[in-house]
Amino acid sequence: MDKLFYPAVFHKAEEGGFWVTFPDIPECMTQGDNMEDAYKMAVDALGLSISTMEKEGEEIPAASFPDEITVETGGIIMVIEFDLMEYRRRNRSRAVKKTLSIPEWLNEEAIKQGVNFSQVLQEALIEKINIGG
Repeated sequence: MDKLFYPAVFHKAEEGGFWVTFPDIPECMTQGDNMEDAYKMAVDALGLSISTMEKEGEEIPAASFPDEITVETGGIIMVIEFDLMEYRRRNRSRAVKKTLSIPEWLNEEAIKQGVNFSQVLQEALIEKINIGG
């Protein structure tokens, strides 16, 4: 469930730009000055809604198929691609302290070479769990 695809309805705003709603997540709404801005805002709004649901232990609703949605005149259905793992990476980057043991000789050599232990561990974990972009 790393990548999610939710249909959104883009509505032209009278004052210009677009406002966006998500039929599957009624509380999720946003707006943008133009189509590109509205799309970016829709991705962020979707991320905030989904992460809030996760945090509160709510079930994330299944996405409807675009052809199942009735749209008011002038509304445009677009599918929003949302990368849940990337969103978590960007927004949940609080550091967590870990204690680990390595051989003394390896520690001494790494210190001599100016190795950043935290960075090496992060890079190795990302590669190991196959989430690197």
